[in-house]
Amino acid sequence: MKNAKSRIRDLRRDIERHNRLYYEKHQPEISDPVFDGMLKELEGLEREHPELASPSSPTQKVGGVPSREFATVAHELSMLSIDNSYSEEEIRAFDERVRKSLRDAPEYMMEPKVDGVSLSILYEKGALVRAVTRGDGRFGDDITANVKTLASVPHRLKGRSFPKKIEVRGEVYLGLQDFRDLNDRREEEGEERFVNPRNAASGSLKLLDPSEVARRPLRFFAHSLGVCEPNPFKTHAEVLAEFSASGLPVNERRLCRNIEEVLRECHGWEKKREKLDYDIDGLVFKVNRLDQQARLGSTNKSPRWLIAYKFPAQRAKTKLEKIDVQVGRTGVLTPVAHLEPVFLAGTTVSRATLHNEDEIKRLDLRIGDTVLIEKSGEIIPQVVEVLKEKRSGKEKRFLFPDACPVCGGKVSREEGEVARRCLNASCAAQLKAKLLHFSSRRAMDVEGLGEAIVEQLVDKKKVRDFADLYHLKTDELSSLDRLGDRSASNLIAQLELSKKKTLSRLVYALGIRHVGVNAAQLLADRFGTMERLSAASPEEIEAVGGIGSVISGSVADFFKNKPNLRVLEKLKKSGVRMTEPEKTGRMSVLAGQTFVFTGTLSGFSREEAERLVIDRGGKTSSSVSRKTTAVVAGEEAGSKLAEAKKLGVRVMTEQEFKELIR
Repeated sequence: MKNAKSRIRDLRRDIERHNRLYYEKHQPEISDPVFDGMLKELEGLEREHPELASPSSPTQKVGGVPSREFATVAHELSMLSIDNSYSEEEIRAFDERVRKSLRDAPEYMMEPKVDGVSLSILYEKGALVRAVTRGDGRFGDDITANVKTLASVPHRLKGRSFPKKIEVRGEVYLGLQDFRDLNDRREEEGEERFVNPRNAASGSLKLLDPSEVARRPLRFFAHSLGVCEPNPFKTHAEVLAEFSASGLPVNERRLCRNIEEVLRECHGWEKKREKLDYDIDGLVFKVNRLDQQARLGSTNKSPRWLIAYKFPAQRAKTKLEKIDVQVGRTGVLTPVAHLEPVFLAGTTVSRATLHNEDEIKRLDLRIGDTVLIEKSGEIIPQVVEVLKEKRSGKEKRFLFPDACPVCGGKVSREEGEVARRCLNASCAAQLKAKLLHFSSRRAMDVEGLGEAIVEQLVDKKKVRDFADLYHLKTDELSSLDRLGDRSASNLIAQLELSKKKTLSRLVYALGIRHVGVNAAQLLADRFGTMERLSAASPEEIEAVGGIGSVISGSVADFFKNKPNLRVLEKLKKSGVRMTEPEKTGRMSVLAGQTFVFTGTLSGFSREEAERLVIDRGGKTSSSVSRKTTAVVAGEEAGSKLAEAKKLGVRVMTEQEFKELIR
């Protein structure tokens, strides 16, 4: 009894901690199967020792809690969680329980289990009146303003047959390519990359500025019915059909007439999931008849009439050979695992992300350890478990550096952040990354200034900031490895050409944290000159349409920094343009228009196409909405093309786009 009491206490504490990390901080430390194993162990102990059961146990409640930043709303009908299963035996056991309770053979509706964020949307007389997160199942956050920015969520339902009051429940998620694009953009803007699409969707929904939410390509699938007055439906299949007819996006589904059909779906979808452009971690099976659902009822935590079958994770076993710490453009120190090469999910993997210092400590990861790596919606795999039973005693602990591994400068970890940053603005690693960003196509577009050249310029102390690029001489460049007289002359010519680039390109090139291509264009259009932009107050910057408080604060902080101002003065003296041309004629042909690109373009890269739009006064976006002017579709266009057709947004071929921008 004493051991059981102690174990129950430890499990409850650990499960509550992992719930907070998953639902509130969006920083899960363990995989779903490991978490579910802890929960099942706790459930088993509580069954064996009912005298130790407690209504506050995590086995009796949903994991999340409402946040403090949004108004709290009570759910009229509790939003419960779903019991998970991981094997054919567990699915058969669920079916036996259902048939025993009903004394009848049920049918099941199958739907893919999208790995996203649960949401409740209330419609009254067809109009969207409120959107609420699941929270703790009883109370959630009112995020109506944010949800109204999602293109896939109709503000008004189609037709006239819908009930006067209907609560639609579903999942908010990110497509895999949209997730990669978002992470690339965050990296460009000096932000940490999201771990996976689910965390990205959850963090995006909780942003305080709806205009920032609108920049995230969030999507929605409706999957369940909450409150409904009056309720004309007899089956879950009828509910989904009505959702679809009303303009709500509904995922693929199939009616299974017996347990054998259920199991066939489980096996078939494990391969089929690889072809989807969004992440699913399993399938959900729901008793189809609503009267049978009512008879089966629910526990405090989960309905008894549905179950999730979770796919086994794509994992491989390998050895950790070493850990490197990389320094990014904003000074963030990121540990990267170097692995003994192993084949996983179609590719040979030799590196994996370790995210941050806390992750290494949590895993108790040591050099030489045998580890499990996993792919789950991320391009770079992550280490999910250390196989400690494989240790020989020769493994070595990894100590996160107290100083920058590149420049030896001081590093700091700000309160509330998981990342350590190098504080030395002259750090060679940061400078190299900043110079590559400065010269990139969407910035100053200095062709020929690649990684190998930048490495040498910084290592030989020929360049200490952006402005030094414009003081380089041909003979200095021709003395570098792989750069003869002709290439050196070409690079000097490219630098001269870059001086004529617009203010918007320069603002983006400076690498101000949070400032992407579109934000740079908005700032340049509004203030016109670098002098006026640098003198603007945070309030004046935030007043620019499309610029939120996070960006305005970052821009203002950048221009308060005296070394930054000195570099700008050097750039000005070097002849770099500090003004934005007025948008007239060809330069304003796309003013007020927003374009989305999808698929592979043959005539230019995605970056070049987006820059062509921006240089002509237009805007680009990574997601399709009713405000999108046109979607330019290349080869193998995916979900964005389908979304455009659904919303009635114009679809252009690459040739039509070329004719438009002539």
